[in-house]
Amino acid sequence: MGRILAFDYGKKRIGIAVTDPLQMIANGLDTVSPNVIFKFIEDYLAKETVDTFVVGLPKTVKNEASESMKYIEPFVKGLKNKYPNIPVEMYDERFTSVLAHQAMIVGGVKKKERRENKELVDKVSATIILQSYLESRRFKNELL
Repeated sequence: MGRILAFDYGKKRIGIAVTDPLQMIANGLDTVSPNVIFKFIEDYLAKETVDTFVVGLPKTVKNEASESMKYIEPFVKGLKNKYPNIPVEMYDERFTSVLAHQAMIVGGVKKKERRENKELVDKVSATIILQSYLESRRFKNELL
């Protein structure tokens, strides 16, 4: 079984999270610039097997696609074109930044570091997206 790689795609940075090989736990992996994301993925796939890509789907509180979809759609198309054998799933990312900040507070990360270390917020957001995705998948399997 391969890993699942998740992305919290932003205009300046992309937070990346990954599962363990059994696809049970999400962990923050890295934060990279959009202009090197495909190089990062290529290098990662040279070392690890990935079964699925999960990309955060930005929606407004009214359940409409947010403005940042214009950056995410080309990324998703690129993933599908470059890696046609790896499924790409979109997963609702509403409130993940808020949850990431809360998790960092609970984890004892100082206010100054939370404010200055945007990469950490993006990585934690990607981890929350992936963990939520895993939980929703388990819930669906329990219903079957």
